[in-house]
Amino acid sequence: MLFRDHKHTTMKTNTPAHRLYKSRKWGFIMIFFTYLFAIMVGVLTFYRTDPAQPILLRLFCADFVATVFVWLIGAIFRNSSVYDPYWSVAPPVIFTIMAIRWEAFDIPSILLLVAVWYWGIRLTINWAITFKNLKTQDWRYDKYKNQFPRIWQLVNFTGINLMPTLIVFLAMIPGIYLMQLSAEPTFFTYIGFLVCIGAATLQLIADRQIHAFRRNNPGKVCNAGVWSISRHPNYVGEIAMWWGVFIMLISVGGNEYLWTGTGALVNTLLFVFISIPLMEKRQLQNKPEYAIYRKKTGMLFPKIKQ
Repeated sequence: MLFRDHKHTTMKTNTPAHRLYKSRKWGFIMIFFTYLFAIMVGVLTFYRTDPAQPILLRLFCADFVATVFVWLIGAIFRNSSVYDPYWSVAPPVIFTIMAIRWEAFDIPSILLLVAVWYWGIRLTINWAITFKNLKTQDWRYDKYKNQFPRIWQLVNFTGINLMPTLIVFLAMIPGIYLMQLSAEPTFFTYIGFLVCIGAATLQLIADRQIHAFRRNNPGKVCNAGVWSISRHPNYVGEIAMWWGVFIMLISVGGNEYLWTGTGALVNTLLFVFISIPLMEKRQLQNKPEYAIYRKKTGMLFPKIKQ
């Protein structure tokens, strides 16, 4: 996604346009309509795609076009963070549309919808809490723009917009097949559902704890609550969420669908080898005490005391 370079912007302060960029309310309104139209564009693309084509291809084409639309709006406003809610908005919408289209209201499908909507609403609310305005964007995007100024447009579209869309789509594939099967639930279907609910709840707890900690301890390393046993409990939840969906499919579809776990695996690798190292490098630079916290606390799971 493109973003505004605040150091080189030509926008004058105290102008109506500048005030809109700094307005949190205006930012919410703009992003709401961006996603409303993105959904409409995606749905239109799906229904205009040849029905003879595989369903995964049709869904991905719709997801891709919606992503391009969101990217374009982000480019217009010079703010890559316009894409940030896409990760949590797209899956509930896609699964709901598919459930209605296929009349998939069997128990596994309903459990999937409940889990994904719970996860999506929680994650979107957390985004809303941290959202400031259209003038502010994620620090990582600033880093990438400064690091790759000549190919920023390419990095912005492929790395910041398209790659997350592709990863989440891959992670959704087990849920798409689950809805098509219209199968009876098994014991492990409920286990998978509980993994999803537990994962989203862990994220909810982690986010509430770190927000409270930062209010009371600005500039300090959060080592309270679940953050005392994992350096990234919110990422643990995100990883577990999609493994839970995979478990739900395997519980009714069997080994035939083992390949669909690729999405959850790629999602896991994304956090372990990209998101976490990038976040920890920044923490070590800004907070020297993070090195001590890192030695005492496991990256994802509690360290085994010897």
